[in-house]
Amino acid sequence: MLVVSICVASLLIFPLLLQTLCPYFWKDAFYLVKLINISKTYILRRRRRPIFLFLDRFLEQAVARPDATFIVFEDERFSYRDADTTSNRIANALLRHPQYHAGDTVALFMGNEPAFMFICLALAKLGSPAALLNHNIRSRSLLHCFSCSSATVLIAASELQDAVGEVLSSLREQRVTVLLMARDCDVSGMESFSSGVEQASDAPLPRALRSHVTFKSPAVLIYTSGTTGLPKAAVVNQNRLLMALAVLASNGVTASDVIYLNLPLYHTAGFLVGFVGAVETGSCILLRRKFSASHFWVDCRRHKVTVIQYIGEVLRYLCNTPTRPDDRDHCVRLAIGNGLRADVWTDFLRRFGNIGVREFYASTEGNVGFLNYTGKIGAIGRTNFLQHRLFPYSLVKYDTERDEPRRDARGLCIEAVEGETGLLVSKITERAPFIGYVGNEEQTEKKRLRDVLRPGDLYFNSGDLLRLDMEGFLYFQDRVGDTFRWKGENVATTEVADALSLAGCVRDSNVYGVEVPGHEGRAGMAVLTLREGAPFEGGLVYQQVVGLPSYARPRFIRIQTEVEVTSTFKQLKRRLVEEGFDPESIADPLYVLDEAAQSYSPLTPRVYGLLSSGGIKL
Repeated sequence: MLVVSICVASLLIFPLLLQTLCPYFWKDAFYLVKLINISKTYILRRRRRPIFLFLDRFLEQAVARPDATFIVFEDERFSYRDADTTSNRIANALLRHPQYHAGDTVALFMGNEPAFMFICLALAKLGSPAALLNHNIRSRSLLHCFSCSSATVLIAASELQDAVGEVLSSLREQRVTVLLMARDCDVSGMESFSSGVEQASDAPLPRALRSHVTFKSPAVLIYTSGTTGLPKAAVVNQNRLLMALAVLASNGVTASDVIYLNLPLYHTAGFLVGFVGAVETGSCILLRRKFSASHFWVDCRRHKVTVIQYIGEVLRYLCNTPTRPDDRDHCVRLAIGNGLRADVWTDFLRRFGNIGVREFYASTEGNVGFLNYTGKIGAIGRTNFLQHRLFPYSLVKYDTERDEPRRDARGLCIEAVEGETGLLVSKITERAPFIGYVGNEEQTEKKRLRDVLRPGDLYFNSGDLLRLDMEGFLYFQDRVGDTFRWKGENVATTEVADALSLAGCVRDSNVYGVEVPGHEGRAGMAVLTLREGAPFEGGLVYQQVVGLPSYARPRFIRIQTEVEVTSTFKQLKRRLVEEGFDPESIADPLYVLDEAAQSYSPLTPRVYGLLSSGGIKL
């Protein structure tokens, strides 16, 4: 009897001890089981013949649940059958163009709308990679992004006709077929595509058209900013797309969920998580052209949204809206995204209720990712032995002044200890490849880091500084190099500097990002030196930066006599970043972007106070 009592007592005490000593044991265990099941599904799909791709999963859904709602957009609903037949029409219409051949890369230039998804499915049926162009870019950046994709066809939304017109002469020189999603087009060099699609057959496309596609074949090109000053086309191959199918399913999303997708489809988050992830689960996508804080919860309530996507800014904008009695009157149970600050995370849950937040870390071109499946506020992910074994990574000490990893006497990188900030590097292997950027071997090579932990090894340089705590949680600390993040977008400092240099009064510039109270990321700021005898002309500078995407325009200008450089002629930024934009502590003339006046106006202590308190929004 005593033995039985001891056993019963032990069974009662064991869960308590486990919770005390290993508080995340059960969550870790459940996540590892999910990881194993996901790996099994992935391996089985890799073994299928003929080859099984993302498109095949969509076709399975179209057969299994043809009448289920796939996309809700404004006042329209599209089923899986609608998406299948419409994409067939687009593919058949495209095949009629003599300059297009199945397998050619096609550039897509449009905002969030169902046609974006339908065209991507059509291109997948034709075995053609899709280059997803940011619909905010113009002129030089647009031409650069299109040209580096080696696309032979550009499909553009009707509202972007003027933007295409700016580079049309260059496109015609390259003998590019420009198709406009409109029924009529009288511009020489552009063709109407919508009428052709409506008249085309909806017959399925022969599988032979994509017989050349392998797991290593490019599926989509997604553009990312970097130190080149212009966006780079990162290759997402078919294998990566196949793996991305699991991103929502691994978080418990099912066919009964409604996913609110208001992030740009040309971004990794919108395309891979929102679109591709929903195809795996068979969920309904509520698609919106762009994020709107005022309409967010109205849409969620009206359409019974259960899963939302975010970047850090999105949830902050929601928290900044006036409180309402019905703030918790919704069906949202899960929020998936990245870049969420701990204070916003806390405020969001306090105000809008017990919503499961799944913060993750990943990059478009990177070969490693992390997920915070426990809900620990502030963490971007949690480490585990299985992931580390399958996808080796490390945090190495980083010299922020020299802008490079610190190395020991043997020339190897020095690993950061627990609690210390380090550069995330991930080993490049067959299982975790780094494909690089299309037509840009120089920038691809810059992301490769050699002799990291052993002589001759090869790692991917993420450019991100992270910190690992004693419990195994990872926290984002900062970005290195010449990019910073603002409004959810990466801003390349050299691209901004190039635009500033065109202003007649500017001699030199140094662009960096500064923290603004109450805002995610860093707002753009530029130190300018002026030509001899030239005054600062805010309107002239504005005219040069207005051609940049709105998130890339410098919010603040600081005038100096010289731009400080290192002994190797690298611009010094760290001290400037730390000094910020406070006119009370900076003697140099300061200016702030004034969109209403189309100029840069003096940054006074009063204006600074309003910016810091949220009285003026950026």
